[in-house]
Amino acid sequence: MATATASVAPPSTSTSSVLLLRRLPSPAPAAFPRRLAPHPPPPRRARLLLQVALTSEVSSDDVAAEEAAAAPKIGRRVRVTAPLRVYHVVKVPDLDIQGMEGVVKQYVGVWKGKRITANLPFKVEFQLAVEGQPKPVKFFVHLREDEFEFVDDE
Repeated sequence: MATATASVAPPSTSTSSVLLLRRLPSPAPAAFPRRLAPHPPPPRRARLLLQVALTSEVSSDDVAAEEAAAAPKIGRRVRVTAPLRVYHVVKVPDLDIQGMEGVVKQYVGVWKGKRITANLPFKVEFQLAVEGQPKPVKFFVHLREDEFEFVDDE
C-alpha cells in the first residue's frame, strides 16, 4: 500500500508544522483488469415552452374608447365618499380621507396604448393643511370610480 507524506507550514507565525497523510489509490490487481464503462448519457432536461402574448386580446378600438371615456374625468374635482384610511402621508401617518376633496390627475387603466389591470385606476391629488407647515402637504391616492363623486364647480 502506497502512502504519501507531506509537510505543510501554516501561514501563521507559529513554529509547529502539520503532517498530512493521504492514501494513494492502490493499483488494480492484474488478475482483475478494470474495464472502462462508457459514460452514461447526460440526463435529459425537460424543455420548458413559454408562449408570450405579443398582442393584446383587446382591440385598439376598445382601448381608445376607454381612454376617451376617462379623458373628461381628468382635471375634475372629486369628493371621497368611501371610508378610506391612508398611511403613506408622512406628515399625517393615519389619515381618514372620507369627505376630502381633490383633483383627478391621471387615469392609469391604459398604459402605452394597452389596457392594464389597475385595481385603483384613478390617481387623485389632495392637499392638506398641516399645523406647523407653511405650505399644504400634497399627496396622491389611487381610487376606484365608486369611491368618489364629482363635485360641481360653481
